[in-house]
Amino acid sequence: MLETSERSRDYQERLTTFMNDFVYPAESVYAEQMAAADSPHTQPQILEDLKAEAKSQGLWNLFHPDPEWGPGLTNLEYAPLAEITGHSIEIAPESINCNAPDTGNMEVFTRFGTDEHKEKYLKPLLNGEIASAFAMTEPAVASSDATNVEMRMEPTEDGFVLNGRKWFASNGMHPNCRVLIVMGKTSPDAEVHRQQSMLVVPIDAPGVTVVRNLPVFGYHDREGHAEITFENVKVPASDILKGEGEGFAISQARLGPGRIHHCMRAIGAAERALELMVKRAEERVTFGEKLSSRANIQDWIAEARIEIDQARLLTLHAADMMDKHGNKVAKNEIAEIKVVAPAMALKIIDRAIQVHGGAGVTEDFPLASMWAHMRTLRLADGPDEVHKRSIARNEIKKYRK
Repeated sequence: MLETSERSRDYQERLTTFMNDFVYPAESVYAEQMAAADSPHTQPQILEDLKAEAKSQGLWNLFHPDPEWGPGLTNLEYAPLAEITGHSIEIAPESINCNAPDTGNMEVFTRFGTDEHKEKYLKPLLNGEIASAFAMTEPAVASSDATNVEMRMEPTEDGFVLNGRKWFASNGMHPNCRVLIVMGKTSPDAEVHRQQSMLVVPIDAPGVTVVRNLPVFGYHDREGHAEITFENVKVPASDILKGEGEGFAISQARLGPGRIHHCMRAIGAAERALELMVKRAEERVTFGEKLSSRANIQDWIAEARIEIDQARLLTLHAADMMDKHGNKVAKNEIAEIKVVAPAMALKIIDRAIQVHGGAGVTEDFPLASMWAHMRTLRLADGPDEVHKRSIARNEIKKYRK
């Protein structure tokens, strides 16, 4: 039985109330403030107001599994909370300081950062005062295979010199972004999974240049997806995380919980799309009958309910496996949900757009933006094909003689 704890249910009730009382009413204000801003990467006041309210209600850093830094919820306890924030995916996660990539970076700083890193970066991140970006993906190689990264991190007597180009560094355009966690090669001749390391680099370090924002399906997301160059960037030895050759291991540790968060938010987005689809189908009449009376629309609604519930159970199962047995044992389940949840949400959002007609592709409804976000999620943290490859290989091993 995948039943969450009483503590989790209490947070779910409080977070749902927060969403109803503050987040949903703030969506239109957020849109107005962003439209009036000079830059698509402005931090609007309404979001800071939501963050202050969430802090005052104790709905803050709910993702963090370490009780020293957060409430210490398990993956299974936190998963339903991530789903709730997915109903307003553009502002809800950040309003409670549970937005990617900051969540993953905060966990990395917690587990592998020095005392200086924790003081300089972790605490301000936990307070919601700064933002961070994760720089791994590169334009010149297939970054779905992390061993392909080419950025050179040349060891020196007192540290490293970085040269290379990264892109899709989410949060890189955020006006509060102060620090990057960067993955590159420190030991090109080492065993393939020991060549990479991760370094902590201030975004304003000499030689770091934010070249441009990368729009996604035409959307310039507020946090941005930055292309960044590194030209002879000097990083002290004290700013390596865990040690040389540990980059790949850190990336795997970082991605497990993050995939639970992404998938549960996707499920929340699918629930919002289903709600909008049903309401629209009830409101609109064609050829003398409500859309909701049409057999194909009823099929879509029924299939959406089935597919959402299936994806939720699979994701909660993966979270439970992680809690009980660890990320390594649960790797197959984690790969499964990363394939299933975004594709499911994308299908339901697409059908909701169809029910809305022309309105569905406008900014009058959140569906078009949600669709772009979910389509991108089928690539983020590894494309579907990489996860399917992993699942297939594990399945084949069972029967290989």
